[in-house]
Amino acid sequence: MGAMLAVLVLAACSRAAYVQKDDTIDFTRINTYAWVVGTQKDSIPQKPRTNDLVDRKIRESIDRNLQQKGWRLATTDPDVLLVYEVDIQRENRTVSDPVYSMPTTRWFFNPYSRRYVPVYYPSQFLGYDNRKETIKEGTLTLTMMDAHTEKTIWQGWTSSEILGKRMTDKDIEDNVKAIIKKL
Repeated sequence: MGAMLAVLVLAACSRAAYVQKDDTIDFTRINTYAWVVGTQKDSIPQKPRTNDLVDRKIRESIDRNLQQKGWRLATTDPDVLLVYEVDIQRENRTVSDPVYSMPTTRWFFNPYSRRYVPVYYPSQFLGYDNRKETIKEGTLTLTMMDAHTEKTIWQGWTSSEILGKRMTDKDIEDNVKAIIKKL
């Protein structure tokens, strides 16, 4: 029973990833890949990387997860080309917090017993306090292209809230695992 509860808790914590793929491609035959670097291919625009540390962490995480699936990085004649993109946007969302009254105790004089007796009034639900807050949401997109035709054959993405200024190593690893799991 305890193991089942742990599995349910871990499943609830996993990130949701989404995939689009070309149904005419047999993905079981793909086992080598290469990275598209900068402007190596004219048809693939790349944004300039502002943080090479995050770039390396994302690539290392993707490499590690693909190699666990049996794929290998090829320097010549790969099956597919990989490129990723990180998009960070600010979004406004409404947060609703429940509001309760304060519990109180009032003292009343009982003329029959000639004593003061306490009467407890529990807290009551009053409604919701709505407020808007700005959050940063990061979306990691991994695109796979046929190495010979340069057509996109698979694309996976996931989004998560970013609490700091940048994606942490844990955020990167969790997002990449969620995407590669759908492959």
